[in-house]
Amino acid sequence: MGNVKGDYQDLVDEISALLGAPATLEDRDFRLIAFGAHDSGSGFDETTLDPVRTRSILTRRSTAEVRAWFEKFGIATAEAPVYIPADPAAGVLRGRLCLPVRHRGIVHGYVWLLAGEGGPPGPVPASAMAVCARIGELLADEARARADLGPHLLTLLTSDSPDSRSAALDSLGAALGDSGPYALLCVAPWTDPAPGVRTVPGAAALCLLPVPGPAGPRLAALIRIRTQTDLSPAHQAAANLLTSAGPVVGIGNPVRALDDLPGAWREASAAARAALARPHLGPVAQWSGIGPYRLLAALPDSGPGHPVDPAVRPLLEPAHAELARTAEAFLDCAGQAGRTASALNIHRQTLYYRLSRVEQLTGLDLHNGEDRLLLHMSLKAARL
Repeated sequence: MGNVKGDYQDLVDEISALLGAPATLEDRDFRLIAFGAHDSGSGFDETTLDPVRTRSILTRRSTAEVRAWFEKFGIATAEAPVYIPADPAAGVLRGRLCLPVRHRGIVHGYVWLLAGEGGPPGPVPASAMAVCARIGELLADEARARADLGPHLLTLLTSDSPDSRSAALDSLGAALGDSGPYALLCVAPWTDPAPGVRTVPGAAALCLLPVPGPAGPRLAALIRIRTQTDLSPAHQAAANLLTSAGPVVGIGNPVRALDDLPGAWREASAAARAALARPHLGPVAQWSGIGPYRLLAALPDSGPGHPVDPAVRPLLEPAHAELARTAEAFLDCAGQAGRTASALNIHRQTLYYRLSRVEQLTGLDLHNGEDRLLLHMSLKAARL
């Protein structure tokens, strides 16, 4: 498609020239793509812009509140220009004209022009709307390219071939450029076909991984985020995916480089496994917030071949489920008998009897720190 960013800028400049006013172009998620220059020799001052346009240019996106305010005027379904009056209470000090950017009946973005002091501008010439249609075709081409990134993401996350991973990384980089940072989500289990990338807010790529075990199959979702400290777009996407399927979503640490995605996937998968094992961590769990499960999730998935320490194996038999629950509660309470008895709603003597049975079954000494650590971690790992 050539220099797409340059194409957008040229087209925005063309609209600005046709209408005699600086225009801005945003995608349908209100992310700034290009904007026309203001003429510094035509009396430019601080009133030329308003807070909404200034923020859009400086941060390259609008807030959710601003987006909702503009969308109430019907711009998401409009086929013709929409005039939006000023509203100082909303930070919109000047009215503006919205030219919907459409392709084959779908809105892909918006061209914005600030209105003058005289109110609504005159009719928009057909030539300007034709330029909007050309922009819509470019945006639609990009959307189709993004929709095809799922197989490349799948290869990067799962292939054992360095050459295949390198080719997948090149394809992702060519399509996404340097537009990070990203968060990687793991939705587990996911039993439906992979959704379309355009159905998930902020998604750059989606793919389905047929992973065996209680946490699979899994859906991987690559989400654009604003900064590495702001995961709100990832949580918004997670909420959307939970509505669709669920039951849990794991989020790995944000990454800026695409070649860090395999590590982020391991973290996201670990967070999902932890949320499945410990519902209080979910339904959306960040890797940074799952505590000891960051280490335990590095173990193989549970199942018939899952390794269990021989000393702890008798305690994990179904017949001793109550003893295992008691031991875990006791260790969670840092070995404090009073807290444990209260948490389990049992008498202390009952607690002491159960703990003695645990020692008999396992051969472990609950007064020994290393034995307690082995038992605690084994019980936690068994949940995974």
